[in-house]
Amino acid sequence: MPKISTRACIMPESPIRKLAPLATAAKERGIHVYHLNIGQPDLPTPQAGLDILQHLDRKVLEYSPSQGFRSYREKLTHYYEKYDIHLDADDIIITSGGSEAVLFAFMSCLNPGDEIIVPEPAYANYMAFAISAGARIRTIATTIEEGFSLPKVEQFEALINENTRAILICNPNNPTGYLYTRREMNQIRDLVKKYDLYLFSDEVYREFIYTGSPYISACHLEGIDQNVVLIDSVSKRYSECGIRIGALITKNAEVRKAVMKFCQARLSPPLLGQLVAEASLDEGEEYAREVYDEYVERRKCLIDGLNRIPGVYSPIPMGAFYTVAKLPVDDAEKFCAWCLNEFNYEGETVMMAPAAGFYTTPGAGQNQVRIAYVLKQEDLRRALIVLQKALEAYPGNTLSAS
Repeated sequence: MPKISTRACIMPESPIRKLAPLATAAKERGIHVYHLNIGQPDLPTPQAGLDILQHLDRKVLEYSPSQGFRSYREKLTHYYEKYDIHLDADDIIITSGGSEAVLFAFMSCLNPGDEIIVPEPAYANYMAFAISAGARIRTIATTIEEGFSLPKVEQFEALINENTRAILICNPNNPTGYLYTRREMNQIRDLVKKYDLYLFSDEVYREFIYTGSPYISACHLEGIDQNVVLIDSVSKRYSECGIRIGALITKNAEVRKAVMKFCQARLSPPLLGQLVAEASLDEGEEYAREVYDEYVERRKCLIDGLNRIPGVYSPIPMGAFYTVAKLPVDDAEKFCAWCLNEFNYEGETVMMAPAAGFYTTPGAGQNQVRIAYVLKQEDLRRALIVLQKALEAYPGNTLSAS
C-alpha cells in the first residue's frame, strides 16, 4: 500500500474538533452536550445578509474575480475607515475564509525552512498552515499567571536567526482573549523594522474588545506598512462562519501580486458568501451593539462562574469570546474525553478544547482548556454546573488527590 506524505503525518489534529466523534457518540446515547469547544456563535446572522439569499434573482451562479468583487472591496474600505485603517480597494483580496488568507500569506511570503515567531498558546491551525507552506513556527511562551501578556523583547530576539522571516499575532487573541497593549504593539513594530520581518496580524475579533484599552491594528503602526499582512474574516462579527469569506490586506504590491497567483489557482472565493458579506455591511449599528452587549454579559457569566469552581482559574479575557482556564486535573485532554465518554450529570455533559493543542512546547497547557462563550447565558450557567459536577467526579482531580 502506498504511504501518505510526511507532511500529512506531521499535520496536527485540530484540538477544537478532534473530540467531535466522542461528542457524536454521547449524543447518540441521548446525552445533551454543551459545546464550549468551538467559536461558532449562536447569535443571528444580520437580516440584511439573509435577505440577499432569500431574494436572490440571479439566473447564473458564476465565478467571481479571483480577488473578489470590487463592489464588496470598495464597501470594505468604508468599514475599515471606522477603525482608522485607510485602504484602497486594491489593497484587499477576498479569500475563502480567514484560513485561506493565512495560508496564502504563508505561501506567498515564506520559503521552505523559513521561521515564524508566534506567541503561544496560539490558534492551532497556524501550525497546520505553516506545515502546508513548509515553514516552521517558533513559539514564544506567555503564561496564564501573567494573563498571557507578551514577554520582554529580549526573549523575541533570542529566537531570531537567519531563517526568521515573520512574526504572527492574533489581536484580540484566540485562544486567550488577550488584547495587546500599545507598548506591546510598538515592541513588535520595532522588531519588524529592525530585522525587516513580515508581520502577519490576525484581527478577526476587533469588534469584541471589553476594556477601555484601544484596539491597535498592525495597520496603525508607523513605518512598516510594506511589512504588514492583515488577516480578516466575517465569520465572527456577523455569525457567518459557514459562508467562508475572509480577506488578506496589505499595502505591499509585490505580496498582493504573489497572493493573486494562488487566488487564480483556486479560481474564485465563494460567490454567495460575498453577496451575503457585502449585504451585511449595510446592517445598522444596532446589530453590532446588541451582539457586543450580549458577549459582555456572557463573558461576565462565564468568567465569574469559572472562578467560583474550586481549583479553577481563568484570567479575565479582554477581547474575542474565548478564555483559557486552568483546571484541577491531571490531564485536560483525558478529562475532556472522559466528560464525553463516561460522564453525564442529569443527562448532560460539556465539550471543551484541550489547551495543549494550542501550544507546541511539550507539556505546556496540560491542565488547561479553551472555552468559547458562544452560548446563551442560560446554557452557560447550566454548563458551569455540569463542569463543576464533572470535576468533582473525575478520578484525576488533583484537588482530591492532594
